[in-house]
Amino acid sequence: MQEKLFTCLPREFYTRPDVVQIALELLGKVLYTSFNKEITAGIIIETEAYAGVIDKASHAYNNRRTARTETMYREGGCAYVYLCYGIHPLFNIVTSVPDVPHAVLIRGIEPLHGIEIMKNRKGKINLIPKDGIGPGNITKLLGIRVDDSGLSLCNNSNTEMRIWLQDEEIQVLDSEVKSGPRIGVDYAGEDAKLPYRFQWIKK
Repeated sequence: MQEKLFTCLPREFYTRPDVVQIALELLGKVLYTSFNKEITAGIIIETEAYAGVIDKASHAYNNRRTARTETMYREGGCAYVYLCYGIHPLFNIVTSVPDVPHAVLIRGIEPLHGIEIMKNRKGKINLIPKDGIGPGNITKLLGIRVDDSGLSLCNNSNTEMRIWLQDEEIQVLDSEVKSGPRIGVDYAGEDAKLPYRFQWIKK
């Protein structure tokens, strides 16, 4: 698996302006982590797009800039990880260009590599499909922590990759993709109804 370390998605994939399209295209991509020489990976099957300063559901709505959200204002292609309810780290991918704080929340994966490691992290004998559903479950399975916020997801010969994504040519059919409103953003008013959540439902 080591040869895959240098085939991560290029930064150009993340720096495009349409965060909704990127969220859709992330379905079927493979999310990898490498911590303490333990490599784990899962196929992305659910995402949510957050459209920055104009999106009332976004942490960066109305150009909000805090110590936590500053990472969202970086160039696309880095991790934005925050703590939800003081318990669960949630993994997001920053997109677009600097000072345009778009992000995609990864909500679901299908475990692919490092299954035994994932079992140990979850404290389970077996993994079932729902273990990869929910952003808190994803970070648990993949070992992602809040301290990983800001990590580059793109290849840099000067640093060892810890989180990255690969295109392994997994086919996602349009007929298998369901879109709808995001979860848990009722506070966003009309923006809560935007169809910015994408699920890959295999037939």
